[in-house]
Amino acid sequence: MQNNYHAVLKKQLIFLDLFIIFASFFVVFFFGNSYENFLKNVNVYLVLIPTYVIIWGFVLYYFGMYDVIITQSISNALLTVIETFFVGLGIFGCFIFLTGIESVSRLHIILSFSFTTVFIGVEKVLLVKYLKYQHQQGVNTRNILIVGSGKRAQYLINIINQHHEWGMKIVGIIDDDSTKKNSPICGYDVIGAMENVPEILHNNIVDEVVFVVPRSWLNKIEGMIMYICEVEGVRVSVAIDLFELKLAKAKFNYLTFESLKKHRSDVYKFPLITFEMTPDKLIHLSLKRISDVVISGCALVILSPLLFITAILVKTTSPGPILFKQKRSSLYGRTFTLYKFRSMVVDAESKLNELLSYNEMGGPVFKMEKDPRVTSIGKVLRKFSIDELPQLWNILKGDMSLVGPRPPLPSEVSKYEAWQRRRLSMRPGATCLWQAYGRNKITNFNEWMKLDLEYIDNWSIWLDCKILIRTIPSVFFGSGAK
Repeated sequence: MQNNYHAVLKKQLIFLDLFIIFASFFVVFFFGNSYENFLKNVNVYLVLIPTYVIIWGFVLYYFGMYDVIITQSISNALLTVIETFFVGLGIFGCFIFLTGIESVSRLHIILSFSFTTVFIGVEKVLLVKYLKYQHQQGVNTRNILIVGSGKRAQYLINIINQHHEWGMKIVGIIDDDSTKKNSPICGYDVIGAMENVPEILHNNIVDEVVFVVPRSWLNKIEGMIMYICEVEGVRVSVAIDLFELKLAKAKFNYLTFESLKKHRSDVYKFPLITFEMTPDKLIHLSLKRISDVVISGCALVILSPLLFITAILVKTTSPGPILFKQKRSSLYGRTFTLYKFRSMVVDAESKLNELLSYNEMGGPVFKMEKDPRVTSIGKVLRKFSIDELPQLWNILKGDMSLVGPRPPLPSEVSKYEAWQRRRLSMRPGATCLWQAYGRNKITNFNEWMKLDLEYIDNWSIWLDCKILIRTIPSVFFGSGAK
């Protein structure tokens, strides 16, 4: 459920720390103006620098810096950094003594350890605050729907109950016996039977459905697994410890739960087989997120003059706020506030019902080329997609990605057919296949949805690059959204 995500996050944090440690060693040269000493003893430093980085990295790892990531407290993180400072300084001092290196200033070594301690400490404080913020926003949590209420299901529920740090939230329990509805099991209610699963998925935020059922249910759940995974796009896991073997040994792929504490690890293994339709290339998805942060952050800085001028134009050409804020749907029905420069009159939403007969897009979405609610400056903003530039802030925050299915309104999602809901299985984006390849030419809602599902099924970093490249001329030549 979360173990693969944690493994990738752990590697990223180790790489980030090693980079900070490496850079900290050179910061001392900048403040001490000792580059001549470095050039004079470059062969010595070629040995010292890797040793310095390895010692810091090893000691941080040994003291459990990367064992508990999401739920780590600031005090524990800083304590680990301070412990690493003293132990690492001792080990590094012993190394210099044993190798007989005398050409390196002892002051430089102490300053290097001091700078590294400060930089790593600041990074950990910011990281803990950021991860806790994401956790509160539901980014690092998974909502689990459990199908089954027997002993094995109760065992899994009890494990999750004991370890809130895993970020797993049980939405409820499904049982094939409808008479058990509203009955509590391990602190959670049975919220429905098998036939209620589609309704439950539509009315709740569910990231994963876990089937922990007896062998006699296998024929019953096959069709439901296909529906949940292939139609709804929700991840499905099935417990496969179905047989109590006496002597024969079975090989399972285990879902491993780890409760990692300082110098101690409790491991729980629960054998599951998992089915999913969304991309599971965690390294690539991490690179996608890093690219989103870097590009959106740089774009906000570079485009700040344009953003400032646009804000003035919006404010001076029509009464009302500069930004238009609207609730949009994200992963599996989560909501966030989307930001745009206001391109319509203030009471545009109240006038929508009068214009529904002019809708040029089939389905629950409203599109109208010559919408009378659009202001004079709004027409220009929309033509060149300038009104969507504030979404760079949504991308930086993690609400959206640069590329992905466009975020729909919750009211639109409520009208989706079952197969259309699978587009909610990936983070929404500022641009997508529909905008890059069809844009205003596509007026069939189902065709738009099929393009989004095609993107999800064939996602790669290269596909994102191609969409971004195709989007640029669409914006530059003014073939903007309606």
